[in-house]
Amino acid sequence: MNLLNPREIPPVVVAICGSLRIGSYTRRALEIALQGAQEVGAETRLLDLRDFQLPFCGDEGTRPYSEDVMRLRHEVGQAKGIILGTPEYHGSFSGILKNALDLMDPAEIRGKVIGLVSVSGGALGGSDALAGLRSIGRSLHAWVIPDQVSIATAYNAFSESGPLHDRNLERRLMNIGRKVAIFAPLHTSKEWQALVKE
Repeated sequence: MNLLNPREIPPVVVAICGSLRIGSYTRRALEIALQGAQEVGAETRLLDLRDFQLPFCGDEGTRPYSEDVMRLRHEVGQAKGIILGTPEYHGSFSGILKNALDLMDPAEIRGKVIGLVSVSGGALGGSDALAGLRSIGRSLHAWVIPDQVSIATAYNAFSESGPLHDRNLERRLMNIGRKVAIFAPLHTSKEWQALVKE
């Protein structure tokens, strides 16, 4: 069901997968969230950081940013909504995701709507990782939606074929995508930006 204005260009929603693991549960969770964004009419892209050769932020010296850095920045810059997905490592989000965010220009994220998803091997889920990402969203002046999804004991949460065992959890993931897609055009509209600047 397309809930967006059919007379306008569909908003682009990108999901950034902060896991490099083959068969990543984070990636699978983001794919479900993007289905929700597609349902309401958004154009979606999953940005798998395995597909980008990124230098460590601060280690580029006097060299220009690499082609992959500029490609990632372009993809994020073109999007109106962003979903960040991460596994929780030692009480925080992944280093590869932090590095990717550090390589962004703040203007590529400022004012955009962000949704948050985490997975964890532990029983407590990835709430600490989400809290860290929410703080980064605030510092970049993005609009982080209140809803978030943390998947505990991820190795038991997904079936071998891909779907989650818990249909309620699957609905919550899809709802993250829906809300990012629905609110993104509002927060990136010229009218809204004009109001914010006043």
